[in-house]
Amino acid sequence: MQAINELIFRVLFGLTHANGIVDLLVIFLGTYLPYLLLAGWLWFMLSRFRGWRLRFLFVIETALAVILSRGILTEAIRFFFPVARPFAALGLEPLFFETNNAFPSSHAAIFFAIAVVVGYFDRRMGLWFFALAIINGIARVAGGVHWPLDILGGFVVAVLGAAFAHKIIRSFFEELGAPPPVFGKNAPPACGSEEEGPPPFCI
Repeated sequence: MQAINELIFRVLFGLTHANGIVDLLVIFLGTYLPYLLLAGWLWFMLSRFRGWRLRFLFVIETALAVILSRGILTEAIRFFFPVARPFAALGLEPLFFETNNAFPSSHAAIFFAIAVVVGYFDRRMGLWFFALAIINGIARVAGGVHWPLDILGGFVVAVLGAAFAHKIIRSFFEELGAPPPVFGKNAPPACGSEEEGPPPFCI
């Protein structure tokens, strides 16, 4: 497994340090794409939820998912199983620097957790968030600050944290008339489709 992990890393890292445009793209995707993800999350919250209560619950569920995956699970794993970052282990020059342990990826833990939470309410939008989180992870491997397994580990803790957060919060959504998951048979009506105005949760 470690051999495959290092092989994939070397392939992705080998794409950099040869072309300035590629390096700039990797830097952007690895360091600035998360801001676009956060902006997308904010847009999703404001456009898909009606009323401050549902928006507040969505924020709480997202925050709880991130705290569990990034703040608790990631830190616990890093404490008991420290893994050096690839640029430090292999003596390479990364495109951007990180100073703490590598496994699991904190970026992956955060943004996959957000993707899972979004996916509970809109499967298609959740897939877009997943795709962007994967792109960010690949860029951080190519940038020299993560092993591929770091991204996979971040994904696993994100799914666990988001699932637990959703299990805790979903009952509150049900009380407000928006039982998640809300795709498929449980999908709410489109916003503005009712003469009396949009329901408290709509798509």
